Amino acid sequence: MSCGVPGMEDAGCLFLFGYNPSASHPIVSRRIVKAKEKGAKIIVADPRVIETARIADIYLPLKNGSNIAFLNAFANVIVTEGLVDEEFVKEHTLGFDEWWDTIKEYTPENTQEITGVDPQLLREAARMYATAEPSSILCWGMGVCQHLQNVEAVHACAAIACVSGQIGKPNSGVAPVRGQNNVQGACDMGALPNYFPGYQKVTDPDIRQKFADHWNVPVEALSDHVGYKVSDLPRLIEEGKIRAFYNFGEDPVQTEPDVPHLTKMLEKLDLFVCQDIFMTQTAAMADVVLPATSWGEHEGVFTACDRTFQYFSQAVPPKGECKHDWQIFSELAERMGYDMHWENAQQIWDEECRALWPAAYGATYEKMAGTGHAQWPIPTLDHPGTPDLFLGGKFTTPEGKAHLVAHDYRDPTEMPDEEFPLILCTVREVGHYSCRSMTGNCKVLALLADEPGELRIHPDDAKERGIRDGELVRAWSRRGETMSRAVIDERVNAGTVYMTYQWWIGKCNNLTLHHVDDRSRTPEDKFSACQVEALPDQKWAERHLQELYSQLKEDLAETAAAQHVEPTCGGTE
Repeated sequence: MSCGVPGMEDAGCLFLFGYNPSASHPIVSRRIVKAKEKGAKIIVADPRVIETARIADIYLPLKNGSNIAFLNAFANVIVTEGLVDEEFVKEHTLGFDEWWDTIKEYTPENTQEITGVDPQLLREAARMYATAEPSSILCWGMGVCQHLQNVEAVHACAAIACVSGQIGKPNSGVAPVRGQNNVQGACDMGALPNYFPGYQKVTDPDIRQKFADHWNVPVEALSDHVGYKVSDLPRLIEEGKIRAFYNFGEDPVQTEPDVPHLTKMLEKLDLFVCQDIFMTQTAAMADVVLPATSWGEHEGVFTACDRTFQYFSQAVPPKGECKHDWQIFSELAERMGYDMHWENAQQIWDEECRALWPAAYGATYEKMAGTGHAQWPIPTLDHPGTPDLFLGGKFTTPEGKAHLVAHDYRDPTEMPDEEFPLILCTVREVGHYSCRSMTGNCKVLALLADEPGELRIHPDDAKERGIRDGELVRAWSRRGETMSRAVIDERVNAGTVYMTYQWWIGKCNNLTLHHVDDRSRTPEDKFSACQVEALPDQKWAERHLQELYSQLKEDLAETAAAQHVEPTCGGTE
């Protein structure tokens, strides 16, 4: 994010594109409501009538998968209606002419069939965004990131902010609000195949030498090329390139697309290690389970989506054989012949994070004590932190200028057809967190929402299939099938069904397509072709659901008992 979350309240316009804050980030949603109360204009572009659309000044109901066509048309309006900040473009950007060569072909009128958006409404939104005072912020979520053209859509969003001059000043710019807690922190700390901690490239010889010297290893011991991502895992196992997999704090059997194929691939591994806090479906497949402490059993630092470091303290002591993650890693390193001894988390933070990442050097435990925080870049001990990036139009490219990049629209990979006429889009559920390996143990939340989850469907699509509200239905695709509970919802668009990915029996990732963006390797979770049908015998379906759920909980409990770790899912005792 180029701005801070608190600063969103003081923007003149908030443009939410493919982002549902009330379900994904309730705290951010409160800031958006406060911004509205202060007079900010709200624009929402989403296929569904999400909660924020209710308070929006303009709601743009675009079609699923049409992001690039829509954004290009939005940018086209900014140029053709004279809304470009010409001074900013001239002084602080590169590549405008090449960018415009693509953008000029996309007008609100000739993209309407793709986007479904009324041209006049799109023009009004572009004017509102580009002319807002004192600033505009373009926010996006997984509705941008989990598409075939996800990186390309981010390029488009950044270019729109630049050409309109809505970046490089306080409370402005781009706000990619991350999918889960501490996703930003994981990236900050180098949990990426192309960066060391602090976004320092593994391909840079000088950076590699710096880390080798600090870690007291030969520089040849550190990889000089970009590695793989978890979405590459099934293919690489199938090709025989991966034979062992160390899974740390993830549940890919729940969260990754095309679960039936992934499960088959995981069974082929020679060694499968899981480090987790509960017995998940993934951990149940592992050869070795390493029980770790949960967030309440250890201390550490999270990074919020707006680059803010926040310290959290240990609330209760660890139970049983559980160890802190850093202890597990350290002890493994020691057994493999590398001296990695730490006394506590603060020592790691000071000697590994702050010492090796210049932009985090000023983020001391003292600054983060109590309700304190430190927002990077914070390069010195007396630096106040940086809520807003790129002030004055100074960007982090070699030239110090923003590179404008445009892309042509492409159809999603798997379009609906006669056999699979519906689009499946995965979404978030406010009642449970992430893949539910943690919140599934909370009985109060289970009362709010429980298996097999919900499949939200438009009344017309439900009527065509004889589906009644609250009934169990069967959903299937070219990958697999699942059971879910139908919720007939006028706020979703016809031709598309929406499912959250927390549910173990109602697992939507049995259906999703495993196809990734070429740059980020992120799966196309927001667009797969599927079909849904009513289950004629609802009594049998309800009984079958309970049998499946009970058996799953029993299996996990038995596996957990054998491994001496806590079970999960649905509050199993």
